[in-house]
Amino acid sequence: MSFLSRYLPFVAAMTLVVVASNVLVQFPMQGSIAGLSLADILTWGAFTYPFSFLVTDLANRRYGPAIARKVVFVGFMTAVVCSIVIPPLLFRYHLIEFETAADRLVRIAAASGTAFLTAQLLDVTVFNRLRRQSWWRAPIFGTLTGSVFDTMVFFTIAFSGGFAFAGPNDAFALESAPLLGIFPIESMRWFSWALGDLSLKLLIAIFALIPYRLIVARWTRSTVTA
Repeated sequence: MSFLSRYLPFVAAMTLVVVASNVLVQFPMQGSIAGLSLADILTWGAFTYPFSFLVTDLANRRYGPAIARKVVFVGFMTAVVCSIVIPPLLFRYHLIEFETAADRLVRIAAASGTAFLTAQLLDVTVFNRLRRQSWWRAPIFGTLTGSVFDTMVFFTIAFSGGFAFAGPNDAFALESAPLLGIFPIESMRWFSWALGDLSLKLLIAIFALIPYRLIVARWTRSTVTA
């Protein structure tokens, strides 16, 4: 089996997840739970993006960290390009109502690319150190660690006032509002967005253990019967 055919399925899967996430992140999730307006803290992209860690972990389990890092770099390039290209296209075809200024797009792309690369490479490292332990330790700890760093890096670079040198601030994101829209504590809106995003990532990290286990078990059976 050639080098390309070995990792092409993982590259395709990573590209699909990143592209889908960049499209779906433009659409807030409607509805409410216990008075919490989901549209204030979540987009549909939050449901797809965490599966990028599943793709990385599967590539790592199947072919090792070298291939996993190559898949990550493809995802990184896709994330940067999509962050710049997709929002204007959606606006042009009237799929979203707001247009993002070019300099804001550059800042978002920088945040997206930096967060993706940092978090995914960290996931590869943690996974590789735990790969010989119980089957669930490597994927869960790698994904949880990566998810925390991904959220911290992205939202800080994209919205924190301290990163104004990377591009103009989003005034709405910097406004104070009740934490998560329901608690009496006041915080900047982007902090609530980050908490909502991270909470969903952690839940999906646990759920993703199911397909991870099933796929790895299938590989194991194929190896035994080969």
